[in-house]
Amino acid sequence: MTMLLDRPIWSALITRHAALAVGDGRARRYQLGILPFAASTDDDPQAIADLAELASPGETLLFLQADPVVAPAGFAVVTTAPAVQMIAAAVPSPLPDDAIVPLGIADAEEMLTLATLTKPGPFSLRSLDLGRFWGVREGGRLVAMAGERMKQPGYTELSGVCTHPDHRGRGYARRLSLYVAARIIEAGDRPYLHAYASNAAAVALYEAIGFTLRCPMYVAALQKPAD
Repeated sequence: MTMLLDRPIWSALITRHAALAVGDGRARRYQLGILPFAASTDDDPQAIADLAELASPGETLLFLQADPVVAPAGFAVVTTAPAVQMIAAAVPSPLPDDAIVPLGIADAEEMLTLATLTKPGPFSLRSLDLGRFWGVREGGRLVAMAGERMKQPGYTELSGVCTHPDHRGRGYARRLSLYVAARIIEAGDRPYLHAYASNAAAVALYEAIGFTLRCPMYVAALQKPAD
């Protein structure tokens, strides 16, 4: 069943996030304005050709999968990086934490501002379409958050973990990650996440709350040629 997570973008877009997908056949992407994520069912030439048709001229799409990313003909490789996928069967029960509050549409602009500053991964004003988010405020200002991103049958990705630079060192990333993972398990799913392989601090944090390595992953940003 965890093979669903080998190509998590693809499996999300044909199952629980199908309503947010563009494309059919052997390639799909998230709707413009949600995430620049795209994937194909495999590396068959027709699937890669279908993938190429989903990008606008000059657009950069992001790919995340367990096997090397194959670029469609003519696409430029903007960046590549090794990553890891981690998964948890259980996490420690989080202590009651009144500082953690649910976030909604009214918070979207502030969430985007925080994500733009801290760069936890692709984020947009429509990220709340993907799943639930929670945050911590200090003096009425959003200073940390975490939430859900891709979803497959039985699985939900923990993502968007970030803390404002002025408020780091207070344990917010750990508290929020543990809280969101526990909410995912409470809802009947198994939480998983992605981190860059070079981010030893993040990997150590996730290991400390019960996540283990599932497999290495490939990340690539590919740009379609402009007309």
